[in-house]
Amino acid sequence: MKIDLHCHSSASDGALAPAEVVARAKSRGVEVLALTDHDTLEGLPQARAAAAEQGIRLVDGIEMSCQWGGATIHVLGYGFDADAPALVNAIAALHDGRWQRAELISKRLALKGMQGALEGAREVQRELGDSGNAPARPHFAEFMVRAGYVGDRAEAFRKWLGNGKLGDVKLHWPELADALATLRAAGAWISLAHPLQYDFTRSKRRKLLGAFIAGGGHSLEVVNGMQPAEQVGTLAILAREFGMLVSAGSDFHAPGDWSELGMYRPLPEDLPPLWARFADASA
Repeated sequence: MKIDLHCHSSASDGALAPAEVVARAKSRGVEVLALTDHDTLEGLPQARAAAAEQGIRLVDGIEMSCQWGGATIHVLGYGFDADAPALVNAIAALHDGRWQRAELISKRLALKGMQGALEGAREVQRELGDSGNAPARPHFAEFMVRAGYVGDRAEAFRKWLGNGKLGDVKLHWPELADALATLRAAGAWISLAHPLQYDFTRSKRRKLLGAFIAGGGHSLEVVNGMQPAEQVGTLAILAREFGMLVSAGSDFHAPGDWSELGMYRPLPEDLPPLWARFADASA
């Protein structure tokens, strides 16, 4: 069975509308798909309708932002009650925070002579499929390319939007423990997203896993797109040591990007897959 438990649509920072993501996944042989947009469930109704038409099983998903150890951490939630009050309230707070961040990014870019960034980023976002959510950094990057401020999106991130740069606005995300409690209250299965993307020492990463498990987390995302094979091995060792379930996904954002729907490194066969726990979830 081909599964993909990590992908994004235009409801957050992806390039395709939710229905297009589902159709593309189907065309690539994916049988079980989780749409995991950043801090929003906005794309799920459209994705559900498309999944019913396409004959593909859709698992409700979300990639929630939180903080731990001075860094932004992402956790993936699956198969939850989308109407759970704790989840609804948390998403509303994240929605407002992301708009505040977008406005601050725009103000910072304006100080460097790049006027109209918020409006330009929103225009890019609307072209992809209008969303009530705030434009994300990829939308700002595309605005900067179109306005001639940078040569390409890679330059936009390298000079202005990447980690530690002017446009890297840090939000006051909820604490990891609070995000986990929110997802648990909604009945979610929870996986720690791309654990090696956090700039942690080996010791600090192990402490993160301990905090994640203590807070009710279930799974480790051992495979994230076409990450180096040695990273899969490293994470597999940690999953075995900590007795965790494992998840895998493409982390798809756009066609021609670094990964594609249903495409990721093989998962070691001895590891217990998270998706077996919600295999009976309705499409």
